[in-house]
Amino acid sequence: MAFLKKLKNINILKRIWIERLSEPIHLNIISLFVAAFGSIKSKIDFDLVIRQHHAYGLQFACKQAVSQNLKSFTAIEFGVASGAGLMNMITIAKKLEKAYDVRINILGFDTGAGMPSPIDYRDHPDLYLKGDFPMMFELLKERLPDNARLVIGNVHETIQEQLKLINPESPIGFVSFDLDYYSSTKDALLILNDQNPQKYLPVIAIYADDISLIPHNEYAGALLAIEEFNQASALRKICIPHFLEKERVFKNSKWLKQIRYGHIMDHSHRSEFKDTDQVLFIENPYIKFRGNKDKFSRS
Repeated sequence: MAFLKKLKNINILKRIWIERLSEPIHLNIISLFVAAFGSIKSKIDFDLVIRQHHAYGLQFACKQAVSQNLKSFTAIEFGVASGAGLMNMITIAKKLEKAYDVRINILGFDTGAGMPSPIDYRDHPDLYLKGDFPMMFELLKERLPDNARLVIGNVHETIQEQLKLINPESPIGFVSFDLDYYSSTKDALLILNDQNPQKYLPVIAIYADDISLIPHNEYAGALLAIEEFNQASALRKICIPHFLEKERVFKNSKWLKQIRYGHIMDHSHRSEFKDTDQVLFIENPYIKFRGNKDKFSRS
């Protein structure tokens, strides 16, 4: 039903035409069967879940959590506004929790009163102004399940206290940045700076919403905030996943360009040396030797 309502939007129809119908016809035919009979995992693979970026990011974190033998992780949205995105995350999370047997805790950061005043050109006052995107706090709050909560206030003032509350047993695994401003995004990126690397999954899926319009550029907005974060941080880096499009069934979707990976270089999974008597072998099908069974195997 929600999908049918979206079809009334001319921008949605344009995206379907460009991002979907431009793909090979056999993939679109297969998608019809996946839509009718597929699991939540296969529907995400075929971009059949509303707000594909949320679906991808949450599933990516689920896989990371399972690989780390974790039973829970935390997903965050910066910039809740009306709450449509947050409710979408909650809906997807409910399905993924069953598929992966992982609990997903969700935080939504927002001023609650719309956007603050822009500081200068870096906040794109040509696009956004004070008071834009207000929240209907009470209406939204009463609809939140027990695994989701709102953090109301200027992110500069709320983020540190909330970061203290993050438990390594439910580390941060997915973050959506939708704050529009450079200044707000710069403050929000402090969510990645906790001294305890176990408060994060080894690689975090990140969605940067505000980088796709023509006025957006590397010298203002979210892109500038990310660049400055990378320059200032030695052990936490936000990188473009250059091969993500090659891994997806449908490769023309705009959201693929908005995904980043947050690399937690000092996470124990990535920084601790492991003693082992086993040696890693690379398969060579032309000769026979011990360990020559898999492409990469220890023997």
